[in-house]
Amino acid sequence: MFSHLPPYAGDPILSLMEQFQRDERSNKVNLSIGIYTDGRGVVPVLPSVRTASAAVAETGAPYVYLPMEGHAAYRQAVAKLLFGADLPSAEHLAIVQTLGGSGALKVGADLIARFFPQPTIWLPDPTWDNHVGIFEGAGFKTERYPYYDAQTKGLNFNGMLDKLQSLPKGAVVLLHPCCHNPTGVDPTRAQWEQIIAVVEQRGLLPFFDLAYQGFAESLDDDIWPVREAVRRQIPFFLSNSFSKIFSLYSERIGALSVFCPQAGQAANVLGQLKLTVRRNYSSPARNGALLVAHVLNDDKLATQWRAEVEEMRVRVRDMRVKLASQLKSAVPDQDFSFLLRQNGMFGYTGLTSAQVDRLREEFGVYAVGTGRICVAGLNDSNVARVAETMAEVLRG
Repeated sequence: MFSHLPPYAGDPILSLMEQFQRDERSNKVNLSIGIYTDGRGVVPVLPSVRTASAAVAETGAPYVYLPMEGHAAYRQAVAKLLFGADLPSAEHLAIVQTLGGSGALKVGADLIARFFPQPTIWLPDPTWDNHVGIFEGAGFKTERYPYYDAQTKGLNFNGMLDKLQSLPKGAVVLLHPCCHNPTGVDPTRAQWEQIIAVVEQRGLLPFFDLAYQGFAESLDDDIWPVREAVRRQIPFFLSNSFSKIFSLYSERIGALSVFCPQAGQAANVLGQLKLTVRRNYSSPARNGALLVAHVLNDDKLATQWRAEVEEMRVRVRDMRVKLASQLKSAVPDQDFSFLLRQNGMFGYTGLTSAQVDRLREEFGVYAVGTGRICVAGLNDSNVARVAETMAEVLRG
């Protein structure tokens, strides 16, 4: 019955995680998977979440199914966090709770594929590998637009803008509002203004993927491109995740928002989103939604949580500074300032796949084959060794 099924080669990042766990070396360092760890190398339970968890447990509420669209208080809290003072009315905004950011991408992809037959999505080159898997799995053709410049280790802005200006009306374009995965390279505010202007002029449909809000500049600054699209009345899809910024990885808590400039369309969009969810996993999980809603809807806890996100952001930025400084000392003839211009949890090091293999096999330092590292995996006890081993492979 199943003899014709080929073997699965494994996910390039999750397979590295499995290999890391089997590695018996005591000084191994995991810089592959995108998980935030604190200065002790531990995935934190945020104090605000711990308080919310105790409060939720005390209610003793039954574990009933949530509606297809998710927990109402959670969805309202998500809307306020994402859009702030620019929050569109219910006539213009449809939001559903999803199984993480990946689930939001999948629900959005399925909806677009159903009503826009044979769709194409334009992805940045490079992008998160699973963007390809999710959209191709939904029936999309995937194309690439220029994004990363390997020579400058920065943004290929002119190439990106030229390609966007050439796309046909209605083309779907995936955009990272901040903390681009995998490069950490983000457009400046001035560049975003030009990008959004082209999207508006060409009538493109942006699909924003927001997994690291608050890890670049601030919770409000990092979502500026999305709020600018609202201001310009540009329709869009937006997936967001609370895995990283709430440290709620296993709760799989995210949301999909669809902005509809024309009044009244959001009701139909919400209905079709609910149908899409029903046909997939029927309804989302409860606990993560209750935790996030409790924090965001409590002024004191929300303030505490914002401070916790800022603490995480500052720690990752500090690790960037220390890694770049120690690499510069070890390899003085090379410039590592590009690491300081990148944002968020990830850094594109410029290491080749062969150098990454050597890091792993000889030194127990795990990175993705593209040279991407998770800067959040660095801490004061391992950053010097990581810099030393990176310098060793860079020197050949």
